[in-house]
Amino acid sequence: MRRNGRRSTYRWDQRGCGRSERRGPCSMARAAADLDAVRRHFGLESMVVLGHSWGAQLALRYTLDHPDRVRALVYVSGTGIDPKATWQEEYTRNLRSMLGEHVDRWEELQQRDRVPAEDREFSVLQWSADFADRARALEHAERMATPWLGVNFTCNATIKAEDKRHWGTPELRARCESLQVPTLIVDGVQDIRPRRSVDALERALPRVCRVVLPQASTCPGSMTRTASGRR
Repeated sequence: MRRNGRRSTYRWDQRGCGRSERRGPCSMARAAADLDAVRRHFGLESMVVLGHSWGAQLALRYTLDHPDRVRALVYVSGTGIDPKATWQEEYTRNLRSMLGEHVDRWEELQQRDRVPAEDREFSVLQWSADFADRARALEHAERMATPWLGVNFTCNATIKAEDKRHWGTPELRARCESLQVPTLIVDGVQDIRPRRSVDALERALPRVCRVVLPQASTCPGSMTRTASGRR
C-alpha cells in the first residue's frame, strides 16, 4: 500500500506469480476473485482499478463482472477484445524485429528445456521488446528481472488457453458496449501488439477516454501524448 494524501494504492502479486505461492488454480475467474478478495480485505466499497498488460485484461474482466464496485477503470497497454489469432502473426513479426541481434538466442532458449538462469535470460530478452527505447531496453528489462522471482510458465500457458475461448466473442463486445464505468485507455503507438484490437475496445465502450503515447511501447516511458475520447 502506498499513501498519497487521502488516497491509497493497493498492489499485490497475483496467484502463482511473483512473491505469491506457486499454486493454483490459475484462471481469469480465480484472478478476478482474488482481486475482489483484496478489495474486501481493505474494506473498500468501490475503487478505481488499474491494470497493465495482462493486468489490463484482468481489470476489464473484473469491471465487467462487478461494475458496481468500480468507480473507474484505467486500462494500460492491454491487448483489446479481438481474438488473439487476428493479430498474433503481426505481433510475432514485431517481436522478432525488436529483438534484432538477440533473436537467435531468444529462439534457442524458447525451444529447449531451460535451467532457472536461462529462464531469466529468456524473459529479459522477451521483455526488452516491450520498450521503445532500444538503446536502454535490455537495461530496463534487467531491472524488471531484479530480484528474479521466476515466471510461472504453466500458469501463463493456462491463462493463454483460456483467453482463446473467451476473448473476441460477440458476448464480450456486447458486455463492453453496455458498460457504464468511466474508462481511461493508455497505450503506446510503438506497442508490438497491434493496436487495432484496442481500437475495437475503445469503439465498444460508451464512456471512454484514450491517451496515446507516440514514443512508447508496452511499458510507457514518454509523457508526450495525444488524447481522444467519449465521456
